[in-house]
Amino acid sequence: MSNPTPTTSTHPIRALLVDDEALARARLRTLLADCREPLAVVAGEASGAVRAMEWLQHHACDVVLLDIHMPGADGLALAQAMQTLAQAPAVIFVTAHTEHALRAFDLAALDYLTKPVRLERLQEALQKVERARQYTRGLQADLPQEEVIIIVERGGTERVPVQQVVYFKAELKYVTVRTTIRSYVVDDTLNELEAQYGERFLRIHRNALIARSAVRSLQKQVDAVEGEGWAVRLSGVDELLAVSRRQLAAVRALVKG
Repeated sequence: MSNPTPTTSTHPIRALLVDDEALARARLRTLLADCREPLAVVAGEASGAVRAMEWLQHHACDVVLLDIHMPGADGLALAQAMQTLAQAPAVIFVTAHTEHALRAFDLAALDYLTKPVRLERLQEALQKVERARQYTRGLQADLPQEEVIIIVERGGTERVPVQQVVYFKAELKYVTVRTTIRSYVVDDTLNELEAQYGERFLRIHRNALIARSAVRSLQKQVDAVEGEGWAVRLSGVDELLAVSRRQLAAVRALVKG
């Protein structure tokens, strides 16, 4: 029994096209323009995995239509790298080769299309994306609004969930926001961030706030300038953060749970 066609969303599915062949991307653009159930638009294009990953760092889309055999990193490697993104889009592989289907579905691909792609088959794949979107919206409607930090960079604006932040660290005239994936820079002061998110974070030093839930261990360290002291290790990052003597008892309490 076939799955029912989902109700068309008021927002078209945004697709990133990744293929080293310009003609293949043009063919997909034409097919997407002909899609009606659901509607779809091209949000961006990339000729390889590296450029696609750079695009995804600064833009949002619902699905990546992804070729497998490309110069450099292939589509399978890109799909695996995309799993580290905070909001990873769905993946539909579009390839002339059928032998990678099992590996593709191991990477949680929604579908696997072989070239030349037929319109009916593309629409069927996009309907899976639409069903996934509707399911996600349903889950989000039942959850409280997630707190986010707005990161403004030259490449665009990004919403980083506060629950993904491991620490805030003041360095010279800016504050570093660190997640397990990457670092960002914000103009807020550490005092402002502490006032806003103090329930989730603990001040461990004049220059650092750490996520209470990320604390793993407390250990001694020897600094050439300050001598013997203490540092905290956090989940998801390699570096140690210095703990002031004043905050040592509070950090110990977190480690003990």
